[in-house]
Amino acid sequence: MPNNTPAFSADVVGSLLRPAALKKARQQFQAGEIDAAQLRRVEDEEIRHVVAKQRELGLKVVTDGEFRRAWWHFDFFEGLDGVEPYEADQGIQFNGVQTKARSIKVTGKLGFSNHPMLEDFRFLQSIAGDAVAKMTIPSPSVLHFRGGRKAISHEVYPDLAVYFDDLAQTYRDAIKAFYDAGCRYLQLDDTVWAYLCSDDQKRQMRERGDDPAQLAQTYADVLNKAIAGKPDDLTIGLHVCRGNFRSTWISEGGYEPVAELLFGTVNIDAFFLEYDNERSGGFEPLRFLKPGKQQAVLGLVTTKTGELEDPAVIEQRIREAAQYVPLEQLCLSTQCGFASTEEGNSITEAQQWEKLQLVINTAARVW
Repeated sequence: MPNNTPAFSADVVGSLLRPAALKKARQQFQAGEIDAAQLRRVEDEEIRHVVAKQRELGLKVVTDGEFRRAWWHFDFFEGLDGVEPYEADQGIQFNGVQTKARSIKVTGKLGFSNHPMLEDFRFLQSIAGDAVAKMTIPSPSVLHFRGGRKAISHEVYPDLAVYFDDLAQTYRDAIKAFYDAGCRYLQLDDTVWAYLCSDDQKRQMRERGDDPAQLAQTYADVLNKAIAGKPDDLTIGLHVCRGNFRSTWISEGGYEPVAELLFGTVNIDAFFLEYDNERSGGFEPLRFLKPGKQQAVLGLVTTKTGELEDPAVIEQRIREAAQYVPLEQLCLSTQCGFASTEEGNSITEAQQWEKLQLVINTAARVW
């Protein structure tokens, strides 16, 4: 990383809108009109284009836009040992809209071996040039939280403590495998910490028999076990997401309920935090960041609408955040990706690139 800092002043969260050629190829593959090798060739070509575009804008870190995935999380989880997909009774409920009906369950002992996304990362690395290739995967807490106890085999894991130990080890193995493949910037995407800030979501947790405070401590412990002993030259970020599907959302509430535990005890290098509207609360929780050790990547530019933010307003909000944490520990990004699922947000590709250019230009002025 430049200057040995754990994140870039202008950063990118991960997913990008799927181009028309890629959407067509996926439809053709699902219809049996092309095979997997033909689909991958189209994916390769579109990823080359999108990486070149990121570099052209001036980004020092690039992703593959998650172009090989339908979902930001399920595709990764389905590649783990012991995890199986299934057609759910209903989709995930967002604010006024549902996703497709799909979910996952743990039917065997968790593990990480021969995961297809290792090859996906190697391809990204091969075309990144002088930019840093960032890999994005879901956080371990998401695997447990999405289905809870009901989605974990009682025969395989009668004791959830063993499950959480295996979950942490699975991620330790995943982190090592991506590092060995050349990854030096890994981002864990996590909706659960935002749910733990939401009164409504915590009510739902209690109704299904979970204690939000205990879940938070368990997830913090799993994260720390997963990243314990990681190489010094590997940066690990955590994106705290409030939900991102077709420009809608799930949870609301500031970070204060989890800030001391999350920022103060979890040994993440960079926290990607959504701060694009009033649902995100104020900057006061940033006071719990470890001095000089962690970055807060402020998601001040929304991916949910195409209207371009006022650069002066963004700069003012960065100065407000700097009242609680030194400016050198702050960075700037969009609040989330542009397409956490293949459907994408209600925004055009041109607006997507304008948003990223705004992030780059504003960061250049501030830092």
